[in-house]
Amino acid sequence: MPADDRFSGETTKIRDRVSRSTRSKVIEGPVTDWATDFSHVDPAWAADPYPIQDDLRQRCPVAHTERFGGMWIPTRYEDVADVARDTGRFSSRGIIAANLRPPRDVAPVGDVPPISSDPPFHGPARKLLLPAFTRTAIGRYEESTREFCHGLIDEFSARETVDAAVEYAQHIPVRVIADMLGFPPEDGPQFRVFVEEALEAVNQEPEERAQHRDELFDYLYAQVREHIDHPRDDLTTFLINAELGGNKLTPEHVVGTMALLLIAGIDTTWSAIGASLWHLATNPADRERLVADPSLVIPATEEFLRAYAPVTMARLVADDTHWRGVDMKADDWILLSFPAANRDPAQFDRAGEVLIDREVNRHAAFGLGIHRCLGSHLARMELRVAVATWLERIPEFSLSDPSSVTWSAGQIRGPRMLPLRIA
Repeated sequence: MPADDRFSGETTKIRDRVSRSTRSKVIEGPVTDWATDFSHVDPAWAADPYPIQDDLRQRCPVAHTERFGGMWIPTRYEDVADVARDTGRFSSRGIIAANLRPPRDVAPVGDVPPISSDPPFHGPARKLLLPAFTRTAIGRYEESTREFCHGLIDEFSARETVDAAVEYAQHIPVRVIADMLGFPPEDGPQFRVFVEEALEAVNQEPEERAQHRDELFDYLYAQVREHIDHPRDDLTTFLINAELGGNKLTPEHVVGTMALLLIAGIDTTWSAIGASLWHLATNPADRERLVADPSLVIPATEEFLRAYAPVTMARLVADDTHWRGVDMKADDWILLSFPAANRDPAQFDRAGEVLIDREVNRHAAFGLGIHRCLGSHLARMELRVAVATWLERIPEFSLSDPSSVTWSAGQIRGPRMLPLRIA
């Protein structure tokens, strides 16, 4: 079947899938007790989740809430790892905990394969993408990423202050992902809107969530059709022409994977870059050590990933089950808090401290189990280059207004405003 025929009229099918999703009543208001009324979009969680996680790990390691239609959050490393690796009891068909659950019949593929896929579909779908994300393949983007970072700094280096989140961190993964997918770089502002709508607006009414999703997929289908008319050497053209089991990928698979790369490949990395710069702005001794010894950038960025892990992933309970002393219902959400796992003192020595020369650092920032982030080489490269280039150009900096720093709410945490004094 010609590629252009495959991609005609598919938007309607996507919207039909949304209409069959399970919807939950929106519960608003502040959290009353983190053990029984948890919310990952509460302002207190966004501002500083670590004391809350530490408290839960001690008194209620598997917290619960009725928000989002029922949700659990384990905070011990071993519990997070157990859920991540148990693909039988915990399905990946839903990975963003919101008031809208995808219907069961989207499994085992899910909306954004392979991260939303369950076995046996997951393995082949993931393997298809691996060549594009090897260390060698990602290395081809390093020099252009470094040049782009220098160009961003050129724009503000003569000023006294800069918002390092808005004017630096956000732009880097947007440009890299746009290059990889072959999307117009001038669409960057729209990408940021897609990201925030997908990952932060999770407590909206289901109809609003569905509308945001439609807008994202409409954009992606338009990009596919443009690539069909003008094919080139990028990931979008690769996905259009790719085969799985001897057959071309379905339109839903192609566009879902593009959505995954666009959303996951941007917010996670800009959050990690921003959090790293925030740490260095608030810890001058670490900043001075890195400026004096650039070889520490690699272990330092690994430690920033551990201590400020940006990603919390979600699963859906497959069937009623008793797990770790609690009774979970089918289709309950369960949040895999990799940030909480990374600060578990049972797993890491001096877990609550940031040690930029930590030697043994088997953190879970990129996930655990079969869904471990396939873009880890890309994220590491962008983070390392962004931090090293910043320190090379701006060795001295500090927070210009600590009260103006804001952090994103939801399953990806990173600075959204980060005003720094750079002169």
